[in-house]
Order: sequence, then structure tokens, then C-alpha cells
Amino acid sequence: MVSSHRQSKKRRYVTWAVAGAAVVAGAGIAAQSSMAATTWPAQRTFTGRAFDTCTAPSAAAMQAWRANGFYGAAAVYTGGKNRGCNQPNLNADWVAKVSAQGWKLIPLYVGAQPSCQTGSSPEKLTAATAASLGAADAADAVTKASALGMKAGSPVYLDMEAYDITNKACNDAVLTYVRAFDKGLQAKTYRTGYYGFTSSSAKAIAQATDRADLPGNMWYALWDKQNTTTADWPFGATLWTNHSRAHQYMVNSKETRGGYTITVDRDAWDAPVAITG
Repeated sequence: MVSSHRQSKKRRYVTWAVAGAAVVAGAGIAAQSSMAATTWPAQRTFTGRAFDTCTAPSAAAMQAWRANGFYGAAAVYTGGKNRGCNQPNLNADWVAKVSAQGWKLIPLYVGAQPSCQTGSSPEKLTAATAASLGAADAADAVTKASALGMKAGSPVYLDMEAYDITNKACNDAVLTYVRAFDKGLQAKTYRTGYYGFTSSSAKAIAQATDRADLPGNMWYALWDKQNTTTADWPFGATLWTNHSRAHQYMVNSKETRGGYTITVDRDAWDAPVAITG
């Protein structure tokens, strides 16, 4: 399955895999460049199970799933022109309600996609537009997160779907876009995160020799059904350490909890989550 659900009809849903505790910590700042001169809010880290589905479920469904106790965090699509699903439930009131229920939230922004990517996207980046689109999308991502009650110090995970990273011109444009996006987030005191595939979009970030302004947190898609952020870690051991990793390990899992059925993707999570409340 290709994770196109983030862009079109989005089959994307997730669940996190580890045992479930929220920790407030300052970890992960060192992984992000251009941050030393700023006083940052303490990072809110979640280590445990989480889920993500295309459309944010109702507050009632979230309460039922939380009472079940299997998951402790949920990813939500906060914005981006390539976001594929309507979000009738997702607003500041919903964020406040589910946060009060005990959920930790993970903001996911579906930004511009590369011109060499298979499939169509409303917003495509090119070498000529990469820097300006990255800056504009970062500003929009911060506006959207803030409007939802996700405060400064929260991460925003930029969703980059699979593309041909052997196409150097295309790959260089993606890196330009990502750096511009990250600089925009950091300027507003939001942490940088990235969702991508270990065989392509995440690999491109991991293998970049210039580490400046690359994402400080990596959410890697590797559908091996292993509930871990360490045993199957596909990149250098020194990359994204200290609560900066998440792993999407299973997709399209149809689950019923508390009488509500939702199709989710599953992830192991040990990385920042939104600061709410």
C-alpha cells in the first residue's frame, strides 16, 4: 500500500506502540540547528502507543478509545494544501476536550510535494519555488497549530510522501523546501519534525551531508510490524537520539474500541507532542 491517504482520500491512520507515558523534557533541542539563541519551552515528550486516522474522530469516539487505555496519543492533520480529508471535528474546542481526556496530540502538516513524485497534488514544489513555498507553508503551519491551541514549543511534523530521490534536481529542491519550512517553524519557536519513508523521503533527509536546518525529529515509515524505534532503526545510530524518533510500522488496521470502529496506522512513538492546555 502506498501512503497516499495523506493527500487524496488518505487511507492514513496510526497507532503508537510502546507502553504509554507522557514526559515533559527538554530533549531533542540539540538536534535542531538555529535554536541555541532562543529560550525554548520544555519539550513535551510522549513515549507509548498512539493512533492517527485521516479525519479526526469525534470527541465521543476519542473518549471511548482513551478509556480503553490502549493508546495515549493521536496524530491529527492540522493543515496543508495537500491534506486529503475534511476535518469537521478538528478545532480548538476539540483539542481542548481530547487533551482534557488525557490524549497527547501530534500535529501533522501535509506540505508541498515534489514534482518528481508519482501522483497529483494540489501543491507541488520545484527548484524555483521550493524556498518560498517552504517559508509560506511554515507560516501557515504555525498559524493552523496556534489556532488549534497547540502552543509555541510544539512540534509540527512535515509530511513528505515517497519520491524518486535518485533524481538529484528534484531531491535538492525537496531539501531546499524542508530547510525553508524548518527555519520558518523555528523562527516562531515551533519544533521541527518530519514524516517520510525509509526508502525515499526519510532516507533523503538522513543521508544529507549538510545537516543545517534539517528536521530535529524523524517519524519513519517502515511497515515491518515491529513495535520499536530502535531495533529496526535504519539510519545512523547518532541521528535523532534522545526522544526524537517515531516509527510507522503497520497501516490500515481496523480496530473497534469502546463501540467505535476506526481504521488506523500504528506507530511506535518516542518524540515530541503538542503543548496544549
